[in-house]
Amino acid sequence: MKHLSLSKILLGICIVTIFIGCGSKKSVRTEVTKPPIVSLDTSVKRIGILDRSIPSDESVGLDQVDKILSIEGKKLDEDGAKQALIALKTSLLQNPRFTDVKVLTTRLQENPGGGIFPSALSWDQIEDLCKKNNVDAIFTLALYDTDATATYDVKNTKVEGPLGIEIPAIRHIVNIITRIKTGWRIYDPVNKKVCDQLTVNEKTTATGSGINPIKAIEAAKNRKQSVLQISQKIGSDYALRLLPYKDNVYRDYYVKATPSFEMAKRRVETGQWEGAAELWEKETANPDPEIAGQACFNMAFYNEIKGDYTKAIEWATKSYTDYENKNALRYIDDLKERIEHQEIVGEN
Repeated sequence: MKHLSLSKILLGICIVTIFIGCGSKKSVRTEVTKPPIVSLDTSVKRIGILDRSIPSDESVGLDQVDKILSIEGKKLDEDGAKQALIALKTSLLQNPRFTDVKVLTTRLQENPGGGIFPSALSWDQIEDLCKKNNVDAIFTLALYDTDATATYDVKNTKVEGPLGIEIPAIRHIVNIITRIKTGWRIYDPVNKKVCDQLTVNEKTTATGSGINPIKAIEAAKNRKQSVLQISQKIGSDYALRLLPYKDNVYRDYYVKATPSFEMAKRRVETGQWEGAAELWEKETANPDPEIAGQACFNMAFYNEIKGDYTKAIEWATKSYTDYENKNALRYIDDLKERIEHQEIVGEN
């Protein structure tokens, strides 16, 4: 029988200690509800939507280069802005906190145009708009601008001639890239606060071909429809900033401290959370303080999954205060944040 060297024995002891003592962790994804990105005063129930995106008369010239490429006419920006506003209104009306949403007919002629985000309205203007239209807050489409660029290519082809004979020809191919830039603001007159200011950039590409450049451009007939569809989505998506939303977070829990931890891991993997919690709770009485601390941590994790954040904080606190599990201290902060988020979500 060969004798093991002292160094090999010590190495083996170290490996066992690492495996049992430190208790490696496994990550689990869980879905959480987060508060809205944009928060309005709870008294705000009626919304007025204002279109500020139309350039003032003296600034219209800044947009004319873009209009040349607008094969549907000079109203592409106006039509796109209208679709964005209608979509925003429709989506806001689906939010139960609002009792009325209206698109205002007021025209403010001080927009610089040319894709420039205008300065904020004064609070006197906001209060006047709210009073005249019987609303509590103002949403503005402060900017809507399309910027189109075209690229051309030609290819040799053949077309049928007058006598039915194919003759050489050149086919023109055009790609029109349209960039859509929108800018939004939300004014809360209750707190005299601009709650949100956001710029959204999207683009769409239309392709056409023909026997001459004009025919190629005319063939790109889907451009306007694409711009309007994207504008609708921009408006709908902007309304989502006022709603709670789901997000994924990853939580680590201990899986290797003892055979019970490994069994609990398998139960978690098969959705048997109650069974896993039974094993973890027994291990909270383990004479090894490190293992007991890990078990307490896992009990906090279990209660978070159940939605009992108060109980989760109690277990995480025990893990840190009684057993010095430093991971639990960070976990406590995460759980407190979740409680705050739940309270905010409950108010909306």
